[in-house]
Amino acid sequence: MHTSSDDDNDRVHPTPRPHRVTQIPRRLADCEMVPDNAVDNEGDIVHYAMLADTEPLDVKSALKSKVWLEAMIDELKSIEKNKTWDLCKLPSEKRAIDVKWVYKVKQNPEGQVVKYKARLVAKGFLQKQGLDYDEVFSPVARHETIRLVIALACSRRWPLFHLDVKSAFLNGPLEEDVYVKQPPGFELKGKEDKVLKLNKALYGLKQAPRAWNKRIDQFFVVQGFVKCSVEYGVYVKHSDNKHILIICLYVDDLLVTGSSLAEIEDFKSQMKSEFEMTDLGKLTYFLGMELLYTAKGVILHQAKYATEILRKFEMLDCNSSVTPADTRLKLEIDENSDTVDSTIFRQLIGSLRYLCQTRPDISYAVGYVSRFMSKPLKPHLLAAKRILRYINGTIHYGVLFPYSKDSVKLELNGFSDADWCGDKVDRRSTSGYLFKFQNAPISWCSKKQSVIALSSCEAEYVAGSLAACQANWLQSLLNEMKIIDNITVMLKIDNKSAINLAKNPVSHGKSKYIETRFHFLRDQVNKGKLSLEYCSTDNQQADIMTKAVKRDQFLKLRREIGIVCFDSLS
Repeated sequence: MHTSSDDDNDRVHPTPRPHRVTQIPRRLADCEMVPDNAVDNEGDIVHYAMLADTEPLDVKSALKSKVWLEAMIDELKSIEKNKTWDLCKLPSEKRAIDVKWVYKVKQNPEGQVVKYKARLVAKGFLQKQGLDYDEVFSPVARHETIRLVIALACSRRWPLFHLDVKSAFLNGPLEEDVYVKQPPGFELKGKEDKVLKLNKALYGLKQAPRAWNKRIDQFFVVQGFVKCSVEYGVYVKHSDNKHILIICLYVDDLLVTGSSLAEIEDFKSQMKSEFEMTDLGKLTYFLGMELLYTAKGVILHQAKYATEILRKFEMLDCNSSVTPADTRLKLEIDENSDTVDSTIFRQLIGSLRYLCQTRPDISYAVGYVSRFMSKPLKPHLLAAKRILRYINGTIHYGVLFPYSKDSVKLELNGFSDADWCGDKVDRRSTSGYLFKFQNAPISWCSKKQSVIALSSCEAEYVAGSLAACQANWLQSLLNEMKIIDNITVMLKIDNKSAINLAKNPVSHGKSKYIETRFHFLRDQVNKGKLSLEYCSTDNQQADIMTKAVKRDQFLKLRREIGIVCFDSLS
């Protein structure tokens, strides 16, 4: 669930000198721009160049900068254009919610400033459930769904585009009566006691994401799109001439692809006529992930984000490591070691977690050290820094989505593996799976099992059931998108006993202690939705998700998974 948004990918546009703004609460007399260098003791504007490249700490500082003043005026213009509020007296039984300005300097992946963004945000933490809001959730497309759509587009050579809705939350109508105070620094003279009744959602309100989602969902339905029941952030439209159009919605960011460029352009025109849009053109940057187009395919990476992590934790100049974890690494909860700052440790793990969206090679190492966030010790921090050392040597690595011909049959296959009793603390096993669509990794997981396995067969069987659940969801998504109908997923496991147990419909000594819910694997095999195949441990690509493997094997598996260095391909 996403509860806030921003225009992260706005392009550079020359900001015109603001004209007279009407019906917008302003601090300045007559709502006119003050000359750039005007300075007096009554709060007029002064332009300080030093404030341009930094984010102001308060409204008073922002009003002294020309660029930030223009950014605030642009925000208020967008609010007025959408008829977001009406000036009125506050009813006696109601209360007004405070609002504040939030400032952000927008940068591109190269670190260059592209825009100064000012956002008027309501202090939603002051709202009370049942009085100011009811439902607050807002469905968004999962990252694995986004990777699946990108893999599909690359395999069929479909174009990928990026659209962004400006001030998206301001388009969502409110069902509740909500009142906010006038914007700080822009109060109307002589009407300071009045408040603003919201007709549409404002950023920061609890119900703002939900209101916007209802608005965009209604628009898509009118345009003939069908929302996937297994993934509410995906909309699909099939035309009479057998063309397909797919939309991945993540709050106000839209990933658009399809088999017809003409229909995509027509959709863009429809969106621009309904909402204030920014057409960001070819998809190159989405949700902090960068896309690089090469001769072999599209590489999805997070080089800029990885660099920011290393800079934040002062590891840019560290010695690099070949693997993210030592094969002899065995961490414990209670060790005779010094404690470390838990806040810093959690920030580090949280940052690495998001980096896993394009780096399945670090999923196991990150998942392993994240088990010790409650009371991190020095060995835990050293293990986390080992991951940073590995990232420092592989910044320019990402996931490759290869091109293929239209005639190539679409295939979905997976790998499932388990490390029996690998956790030294509670002796639980680690499950891992990896699914590839058209030979591109789209979904992966490294997770400690919820039960203690009595044998390696049981551990592999439990891991297979987890993979079967994911395979079933991927099948349902592809079926709803009408990409592949009634597909049988090939799941490769390196344990023959677990495969025989899944194919055998009777219970025996090895299976009578296995919880019933894990027999979902057997059910999927019997229905023909899943086909199990044995593969050797050396070729088990999910092995990298369950344990720290040796150097040569790690490099081999990383290459087979589809993680490449884009410096050599670009």
